Amino acid sequence: MTNRYLSSFFLSLPSSKNTERMAIQLVLQIAILLWLTLTESLAASLAKPGCSDKCGNITIPYPFGIGPNCFVNVEPDSYYSFEIICNKSFTPPKPFITSSRINLEVLEISLTEGTVRVNNPLITSNCSNRVNNQAVDLTGTPFSFSDTNNRFTAMGCDNLALIDWAGMAIGCVSNCNFTSRDKSCYGINCCQTTIPPSLQYINASFRSIDSNNLRPRNECKYAFMVEQDWFTNLTDPYDVQKMEVVPAVLSWRTYDMCKSFGSLCGTRAYQKCLLGVSNSSQVSNTSLCGTNASCSSNTNQGSSSLCQCDRGYEGNPYLPHGCQDIDECARRETNRCEKICENTPGSYKCRCPPGYLSIGAGRYSCYKVPKVIEPKQNRNVIIILGTGIGLGILFLIGTWWMIKLVKRRRKIKLQQKFFKRNGGLLLQQQLSSGEGNVDKTKLFSSKELEKATDYFNENRILGQGGHGTVYKGMLIDGKIVAVKKSKIVDKDQLEQFINEVVILSQIIHRNIVKLHGCCLETEVPLLVYEFIPNGTLFQYIHDQNEEFPLSWDIRIRIAIEVAGALSYLHSAASIPIYHRDIKSTNILLDDKYRAKVSDFGTSRSLAVDQTHLTTKVQGTFGYLDPEYFQSSQFTEKSDVYSFGVVLVELLTGQKPISSTISLECRSLATFFLLTMKENRLFDILDARVVKEGGKEEIMRVANLAKRCLNLNGRKRPTMKEVATELEAIRMPHGASNIQQNYEEVEFAVVDVTGPSDVGSTSTSFYQDSSVSSSLDVQYLLSK
Repeated sequence: MTNRYLSSFFLSLPSSKNTERMAIQLVLQIAILLWLTLTESLAASLAKPGCSDKCGNITIPYPFGIGPNCFVNVEPDSYYSFEIICNKSFTPPKPFITSSRINLEVLEISLTEGTVRVNNPLITSNCSNRVNNQAVDLTGTPFSFSDTNNRFTAMGCDNLALIDWAGMAIGCVSNCNFTSRDKSCYGINCCQTTIPPSLQYINASFRSIDSNNLRPRNECKYAFMVEQDWFTNLTDPYDVQKMEVVPAVLSWRTYDMCKSFGSLCGTRAYQKCLLGVSNSSQVSNTSLCGTNASCSSNTNQGSSSLCQCDRGYEGNPYLPHGCQDIDECARRETNRCEKICENTPGSYKCRCPPGYLSIGAGRYSCYKVPKVIEPKQNRNVIIILGTGIGLGILFLIGTWWMIKLVKRRRKIKLQQKFFKRNGGLLLQQQLSSGEGNVDKTKLFSSKELEKATDYFNENRILGQGGHGTVYKGMLIDGKIVAVKKSKIVDKDQLEQFINEVVILSQIIHRNIVKLHGCCLETEVPLLVYEFIPNGTLFQYIHDQNEEFPLSWDIRIRIAIEVAGALSYLHSAASIPIYHRDIKSTNILLDDKYRAKVSDFGTSRSLAVDQTHLTTKVQGTFGYLDPEYFQSSQFTEKSDVYSFGVVLVELLTGQKPISSTISLECRSLATFFLLTMKENRLFDILDARVVKEGGKEEIMRVANLAKRCLNLNGRKRPTMKEVATELEAIRMPHGASNIQQNYEEVEFAVVDVTGPSDVGSTSTSFYQDSSVSSSLDVQYLLSK
């Protein structure tokens, strides 16, 4: 349009003044070129007007900024700031996120993803020319380490690296192997683990897992948070040990601040609050997002929010006019017009030129209309049009039917594919071998379980962890069930899934959670259990409430029920079964507060003449049998040890791994044996136990727990003997007919746990994580 006006202006100049006209034309063209360049640069800038959008080679978009009034800041003295410091002592200059707590170099900022790539320092211990334990503290800032992009990584021999997070711990173990330097990072000289969301503080502690103290304690060890994609693409991951920093990804969110400045600025109105709004009434009604932009909540980040341009606009949504209209007509891939495209704010319109008829909402096709139709031709035209329309309708109906048929066949093939992948053939093999009561297990359809869980609605979630999510559902007959949906499909988990189906199908016991059936035709396998409404024993021991106080009689009853269930598994079932993960979070309480043992994903059945299993170490720190941990041989006495820890929990009300116990005895089992040895048992008992239990009864239960925790598995009682002795203790005036073995328990401090509670693979509806052969440790909070 500008060129057309210029042409008209130039032609209107007198022809006798050609030289003057040429000069004016040149000046105007230069002025217009400068104006267009300035306009484009202003439109393309992502920074606040008057502020620099570059520091060296890095683009700095608003709400980040360099210099006063160029960035978002909640309060003048707050750490919650998006300020960028451009350090010009480097060539080229480098941007930094800087406060009294952090000083991280910025590598890239993403407005759409809400992330910042930074150079994150390595945390080291006993390494030459290195500063030990360089903590990164993001608390009070809008930043946290991205749990989707980062992995916590540890390097070094015999290295247990842990991060303390919200009273829990996250970490992993790298074992020694000097004969092989594998370039992967799966536990040999290098290990990795995921991190929880919203992690804002890193200061790793290093420990040794060598219980024999054969290796020196002052070896060089590394731990660091690193961007997973960057680390995976390294030719040699051990090159990181030569670096001072590695890339990491920080998530940043406005935490509902993009909705209004009222939540951003608090009760006080600052003169320079964000965009210079000085009136408090304006502050409460002004959005952080610019025009043609809106606030988008991120469900994975809680209440956190980001601004985004509305549909049909692009640019920086945080600037007042940062979102500019997209000219869809200039981009063929963004419009569906066949002839004429007319751009509108945020959208476009399609038109047909005169003489054409617009037909169809797909590509707005334009059909040319015949100019003149003779009257005698009207009948033929109507016949042709009617025939064409009829054939078109038949064609559409046929096409619709064919598409529906193809989709149905694809769905059947996909269900067959999922059936095979989810272990259907393995389950059929178990059926054909006649093992267990698998043929009595109901196979649910995916449609039936989707309807039961309201299509796996988030409001139906009972609990979730590292291996799956459990939903509350109601079947067509009105029965309330719990549906376990696995997260990841891999070979190991499929074997655990089928193993759990086979094991539970063999078990019929009032104190063991009942399996109703499974579903194999979905993308991930599903298990359907009876619904246990009253949570876990762990909750009632450690979060006691007045509605259901754990009296001494109730504690003894629950212990008897669990011991009876384990005795049944070990000696009364048709094939002996080892549970392999007994803990208070795997003991559920039904509507009458009866104990139900759950989580048979890691359980194994044995031949009648078989005495032990040799497997990779799996279990939960604090409950794990030290003898099994050292030998990798799991026996029925390993379940007895875990039950002994549960007994001690019932007696003391303390967690299996507790930060309140002395550093040398973080393990409750070790602490209990120490107090028994020093005759200080009543100093650590739960107040309700001391008040309600008889001294003789308490001592008998404590001595039974002491025998169960014997470091020599052969000296532990069987679960049948444990159940019988607990029944005798429960009798009001009876006496146990079992000769109690008061042999001195071998005592040793076995502390490979770290400072906090640990979870393991679990079908419990409240907590779930795992410990593999490389002792990869990850502690997750329950829902």
